[in-house]
Amino acid sequence: MNADGVRALATSFPDVTEEPHFHFTSFRIDGKIFATMPPSGVLLHVFVAEEERELAVLTHPDVCEELQWGKRLVGVKIDLKVAGDELVETLIRAAYDDKAARGAD
Repeated sequence: MNADGVRALATSFPDVTEEPHFHFTSFRIDGKIFATMPPSGVLLHVFVAEEERELAVLTHPDVCEELQWGKRLVGVKIDLKVAGDELVETLIRAAYDDKAARGAD
């Protein structure tokens, strides 16, 4: 999946906005970021729960790596050049669902 595909998918979910986040683009639900993409469009950062992160890194080590945000592990970094569409869709959906379920937390 390329950057345009990521953008189309992420913004197809209800109430999602795309907003700048420093030099990245971010996808948000109720103001909470669930994914960011650097300007190059070849990587995607998705903020998924620990279980999804560990599974993605374990089963797709050539595509996914742990994403650090400061000193915390917060998700996965996906190499869009080699990631399959199904994996990208699954992780974006998981990140969106997690943030949407939290509501106004």
